[in-house]
Amino acid sequence: MSNTADSTGSGGSRERILARIRAAVADAPDAPEVTRDYLDTHTPDTAMVDLLAENLADYRALVHRTDSATLPDLLMRLLAEHGSRTVLVPPGLPPGWLAAADPTRIHDREASTARELDEVDSVVTGCAVAIAETGTIVLDGSPDQGRRRISLVPDHHICVVRVPEQVVASVPQAMPRLDPTRPLTWISGPSATSDIELDRVEGVHGPRTLEVVLVED
Repeated sequence: MSNTADSTGSGGSRERILARIRAAVADAPDAPEVTRDYLDTHTPDTAMVDLLAENLADYRALVHRTDSATLPDLLMRLLAEHGSRTVLVPPGLPPGWLAAADPTRIHDREASTARELDEVDSVVTGCAVAIAETGTIVLDGSPDQGRRRISLVPDHHICVVRVPEQVVASVPQAMPRLDPTRPLTWISGPSATSDIELDRVEGVHGPRTLEVVLVED
């Protein structure tokens, strides 16, 4: 008995199946064109910002709402409450943000080691975009955010979001605003993982505490 497969028979069966499918859909109406206008819609309102704050909190981020005038005082208070003696500063962080803060400023250097970064008490950054529906903050390595590692190694991360210009409703709205060639970091709450018994452990591969400041002007 030959073990050679009957390729002709297999091919014939496939063609018969495809012919039946073509016949079944021959009279089907054309599929309507899918509108993509939502990708360009960017009208953040109070409800969207409230949703962002709610979803950030669901991921165990600590959410604060303020304005530009009171931002320096709020950052000073958050760093003091955390007991921070040192704060890591990206090269392009607006200098006024930490004007009232007392901790020693540490600037990231190419030669900085993971151990040195781990000894820093806190890091303050801006962000590229914040997504309301998922409670996600995206960093892209811009000057006010610094290199990826400075937001992953320190145990305490304060991220400032400017409202409304940096807030979008959904991931599809966020994508056109991001450059895929940049080092994108997507953050949904503090770093956490769970073992097989679902015991949650925070701070495994990122900050144990994430504080998000929504600056509404």
